[in-house]
Amino acid sequence: MTDIKLIRNFSIIAHVDHGKSTLADRFLELTKTVEKRQMREQLLDDMELERERGITIKARAVAMRHKSAVDGKTYLLNLIDTPGHVDFNYEVQKSLQACEGALLLVDASQGVEAQTVVNALLAEQAKLTIVPVLNKIDLPHARPDEVATEVEDALCIPAEDALHCSAKTGTGCAELLEAIIQKVPPPSGSPDAKLRALIFDAKYDDYRGVVVYVRIKEGTIEKGDNVRMCAIGTPHEVLELGRLTPEMTPERSLHAGEVGYLICNIKRLGDVKIGDTITHEKQEERGAPLPGFKNPKPMVFCGFYPTNTSDFEALRHSLEKLRLNDSSFTYEPETSEALGFGFRCGFLGLLHMEIIQQRLEREEDMDLVQTAPNVTYRLVLGDGTEPEVRSPAEMPDPSRITAYKEPIVELRIVVPTESIGAVMKLATDRRAVYEKTEYYGSQRVMLTFRVPFAEIIFDFHDRLKSATRGYGTMDYELRGFEESDLVKVRILVSGNEVDALSFLCHRGVADQRGRKILSKLRGEIPRHMFEVALQAAIGGKVIARENIRALAKNVLAKCYGGDVTRKRKLLEKQKKGKKRMKQVGNVEIPQSAFLSVLSSGDDD
Repeated sequence: MTDIKLIRNFSIIAHVDHGKSTLADRFLELTKTVEKRQMREQLLDDMELERERGITIKARAVAMRHKSAVDGKTYLLNLIDTPGHVDFNYEVQKSLQACEGALLLVDASQGVEAQTVVNALLAEQAKLTIVPVLNKIDLPHARPDEVATEVEDALCIPAEDALHCSAKTGTGCAELLEAIIQKVPPPSGSPDAKLRALIFDAKYDDYRGVVVYVRIKEGTIEKGDNVRMCAIGTPHEVLELGRLTPEMTPERSLHAGEVGYLICNIKRLGDVKIGDTITHEKQEERGAPLPGFKNPKPMVFCGFYPTNTSDFEALRHSLEKLRLNDSSFTYEPETSEALGFGFRCGFLGLLHMEIIQQRLEREEDMDLVQTAPNVTYRLVLGDGTEPEVRSPAEMPDPSRITAYKEPIVELRIVVPTESIGAVMKLATDRRAVYEKTEYYGSQRVMLTFRVPFAEIIFDFHDRLKSATRGYGTMDYELRGFEESDLVKVRILVSGNEVDALSFLCHRGVADQRGRKILSKLRGEIPRHMFEVALQAAIGGKVIARENIRALAKNVLAKCYGGDVTRKRKLLEKQKKGKKRMKQVGNVEIPQSAFLSVLSSGDDD
């Protein structure tokens, strides 16, 4: 049993690409947790997508033992590596609940970025001890002194407290381990108290069931114990427990302050809830539930449909498994007249949506059709209620709606000072309202705007990178709903509304988006024996129209000479036939037409 005073639980938090995973690699090397022959870059990023994209998607835990050069004692260091992208903020929040301290990593060449500020605030809210670290000091263009001043300006952390290191070369990493031991406080809690363990993550194993990752807050848990999930109320027997080193290493017991895993032969995914408390099954040994963490609210919604309708149940099971591993997305069944049975899924952002889709395709071997992403809107009805709608198909009769509300986010953009003008123009073109400017030293500035969320979910990040030559970074946070001049644009094919293609947008861009969709449909819907009218309408007013010409047989081909009235008679007869056919004929819209519109995002 490790003395609780010799345990340190900490996270590494930073902006994307500031060196978190590389620093974790150096720690694993220095503490000899992983043998040199097993070592590889980004060891904790074991997901194929993480290695391919060079970003951390899932938080990973690892236990390391390190002998201090100061007092000669051996300490147990539990590291929980975290993602850096704004879409995976929930992973960061979960990790911080299991820690007492955090290394705030800042790239000495890039400086303070948008997500650096947000992650530091999350650590402050969790009441963690923050240790500022300047990484990549070996780069020729590193500017550690200026960046230390930026950290002081942005986060009120004294510049002289910042430690310097290079995770790539290993310079200063041993001193970092000593700083963690000296500055991060040991966990509180007693091994002899009633058991209370926080579930901060879980994953599904096809052979062993659900593997639960826990932080023991109080008490002791041993192999063979009967435990209880407080929120679900289900009892389970602990078949195996241990530490992550980073592989699962079985132990006889885990004590207060430690981080590890449990296997209880849990086959039903619904029996485990992230943020739940584990305690003993016996009434007299049960501890009170811990304050869990609030589930995040999805910001972006889209539909996932299996290309083969018989795969619907397989898709449900795959989503259930991923939901256990990533509890920040939601899903519920829905049907579409165009695409059949599928699921309406909610995500924290566009990258989050893309990652879930790729994980389903790669890990679960699913073949999917994905609809265009959209945000949640709120309606004000005549009876005073304010329901939320996630797709135009859910909207009630327009006569009942008195006002529309759209989600507004606080957008923080960190850019070099010479890019302020370009970013201001980009933001105001997206209906953003400027709020304030904060300077970090003389070279960098953070601009804050209030902007409709729908305006930034598609290509705003790409445009920002172009406008700032790659130096701009952004972060956003939901600030509520505000009334706006929104309209529902209905797409009509031969006078019949197609629900799957209707959409909500601001009145100012409705004409442009309507014309764009009709143009795409015109190219995808095959010609029929009669003329097909494509229309975009707001209420009863048509705002755009396209026609698909009818297939026409040349009835005059065999009319050799003769009076002109004979030719006219033949043409009039054909015209009447087309008119009658139009009244009784149905327009078949191929699936490719829906996909060309839905997958485009209509973001221009």
